[in-house]
This record gives sequence, C-alpha cells and structure tokens, in this order.
Amino acid sequence: MSASREPSRGVSGEARSGRPRASAASTPGKPGHPWRRRAAIGVVVVLVAVLGVYGWAWASLDRSAMARAMIWMDADVGDQERFPSRPIGTGSEPSPLPAGSELVLPAPAVADAARSGSVDGFLRDTGTLAFLVVHEDRLVYERYFGGSDRQTLQTSFSVAKSVLSTLIGVAIDEGVIDSLDEPVTTYLPELAERDARFERITLRHLVTMSSGLRYVEQSLPLPWGDDISTYYGTDLRDLALNGTNIERAPGEAWLYNNYNPLLLGLVLERATGMSVSEYMSSRLWRPLGAEFDATWSLDSEGSGFEKMESGLNAAPTDYARFGLLFLHGGEWNGARIVSEGWVREATARDTSADPAQHYQYFWWIDTERPGRFYAVGNLGQFVYVAPDADAVIVRNGRDWGVEHDTWLAAFREIADRLVGGA
Repeated sequence: MSASREPSRGVSGEARSGRPRASAASTPGKPGHPWRRRAAIGVVVVLVAVLGVYGWAWASLDRSAMARAMIWMDADVGDQERFPSRPIGTGSEPSPLPAGSELVLPAPAVADAARSGSVDGFLRDTGTLAFLVVHEDRLVYERYFGGSDRQTLQTSFSVAKSVLSTLIGVAIDEGVIDSLDEPVTTYLPELAERDARFERITLRHLVTMSSGLRYVEQSLPLPWGDDISTYYGTDLRDLALNGTNIERAPGEAWLYNNYNPLLLGLVLERATGMSVSEYMSSRLWRPLGAEFDATWSLDSEGSGFEKMESGLNAAPTDYARFGLLFLHGGEWNGARIVSEGWVREATARDTSADPAQHYQYFWWIDTERPGRFYAVGNLGQFVYVAPDADAVIVRNGRDWGVEHDTWLAAFREIADRLVGGA
C-alpha cells in the first residue's frame, strides 16, 4: 500500500509540473512562500499611512482641532506656549500686597504632608509650581517650585471661567448687558435662526451651567468629542454658533459644559465692541493693580478669539489679587471693580434660580464650609476664598498630585487654623 502511494504523490506534484510543489513544509522565504514579503509590504503600508496622517496633523495645527489633539495630546501647562495669545496689560504701579509674618504650616496642616516629611516636600512632590496664602491682605506664605518664580505666568485652565463671569458682571454693572435674564439670542440672533429654542436660553442659564446644551466628553487617544472641540478648536466662534445643539430644556439640570463660556465670550465681545482681553485689561486687570501683564490664549491666529473655557495665563500673586477682590465684595485697592451684589450672587449656595447648590456663576461653592468658594482648573489650579478666615489660597501646578478633594481638605485646614487665630 505504501509503495503504490509514493509514485502517485510524486506525479501529482513535482514530477508533473516541473517545479517544486508549494507546501507547508517548504522552507520559508523561498519562491512560492511570499508571506514574509506580504507582511513586510503590509508593515510599510501601515507606516506610510500613519506617517501620512501625522504629517497631515503637523501641517494642520492651526486649522484642525483633531490635528492638535493628535499631536499635543492631553492638555498640560505647556499649552500656553503652543497656542497663540493676546496680552492683557496692567497699570504702571501694582496694588499693595505686602508680606506679613510667615505662616507656619506644620506637616498635619497639609493633607498627606507627613509622607514627604515637610510641607515644602509635599508641595514639590505633588507637582506644585506656586503656593500662596494671603491673610488679612498680607502675603504670609509664598513658595515656588519647578523653576517657577513670582513673575512666571501660570496657566489657569478653568479658573478662566470665574474671571469671565466677573467680566459679565462688570458689563452688567456698566449697562452694556442688561441682565442675566436676557436671552442669549439678544446678542447672538443667528442661534435662533438655526433653532428657535435658543430664545429660551438666558445668560443666567449659561453662567450656571444649566443651558440644556448637549455636551459629550471623549477621552484621548480618540481625537474628537465636545471637550476636544472646545479646547483645541481653531475657530471657536463658529463652533459656538454652529456646533451647539439643544438636548433638554434650560434650567432643568446642571451639566459642566464648555460651550457655555464660549457663548458668553461671544456675548461679551459683541456687547462691549472689544476683545475679551482688551475688556479685561481696562475693566479688571488695571483697576485691580495687577503686578504683571497676563495673556489669554487664542483659538488660532486666523480667528483670534480667546479660548474662554480656559487659557488665561497670569502670575500667582495676581490670581491672589483676583481672589482678594471677591473676598472684599468686589472692591480692592480703594476701587469698586464689580458690584457687591454680583459677588454675593456669583458665590452663593442658592438653588432658587439654578439647579446646583455647589456651583453658581462659574464659581464652585465649598458646601462643607458655608460662605467659602473657589475657582478651580485642570491639573489642580485653585483660587480658594475663605471670607470667615480673611484668607485667599492660590495653588498652581503641573499636575494634580493628589485628588481634588485632598486639596480642598488642605485649604480648609489652613483656613480653619486662620479662623482660630493661628
């Protein structure tokens, strides 16, 4: 049986064709076995495609949010160098912020400080770049790390929203905006042309994050989503006017939504006839007596619109002055900058006109310490205001270092000690 099978296998294969018969047992890489060549070609095709996509992205950084997300990836403090920016000028003389007797912060006064052995060690280990405590209008604690110093501009991320809402308050005080209860379409009528339901959305709905606009976050590495568009977008005016969609009735639910500050920035621009940076310089930064010029990152050179939901870059002492403005009810250095009524409304724990007790006019409310409030931005940028302690605490960092709630606990502990006269 075996002898009769051998010849038939030979005839059907090599003997009949005159060339080697392809089989799984053949030596890889020889003629008739192109799998390695095909794999190599596949790898080359993939590499060419990837390089082509990234080549397009590098060439499109000023035209495409997707390209920016692909190349720049997650937001970081270096973004103030990547985006174009507009200066925010200050006056010739800064307002006083004198040094006081240095506050002693023992290890227990900052959450988890014992891990590092000292407060400075804890701050350094958590990626902190600046940490300031102002008590009774005196700078009683001031530390800088990671190559930063007093004049280094620190990016604020969403602390910028609290500044924006203050500018809206100033514009209402001046009468260039009538009130928060005006429909957004009073200033942006093209929204109503696209969807008549926009006429029901007021400025109050926008500044309290209860507008009902759709907002869906999408984490990188997928380079799209509303958070990507509103942060990396290269024409944020067009995005705000044509990329916003209504999901529910306004006033029903609180949803942190970066389209809201974009729309308010447009309202401010149209109401004042000035760029947001120009208005901030003349109505806030100069009257505040800021020590250093600030900048506001723009969406692109071509569009030239402030990013609004983030992108304000300022020195830590000037963030402290901004906190002190609110500590003193809208007055600082002998000047009334924004009305006391606005400050009270902006930072109140009040659900009578919006659905969230922890959030008002782009300010967060410390619900565990009545009367205290704070501005917060990505990667742990804080301006914490404690009126009962007559104190403002500023933290800037390249990373959170610890959880958001851990920072809040640290600020509370510091302020509580100041209430007690420590």
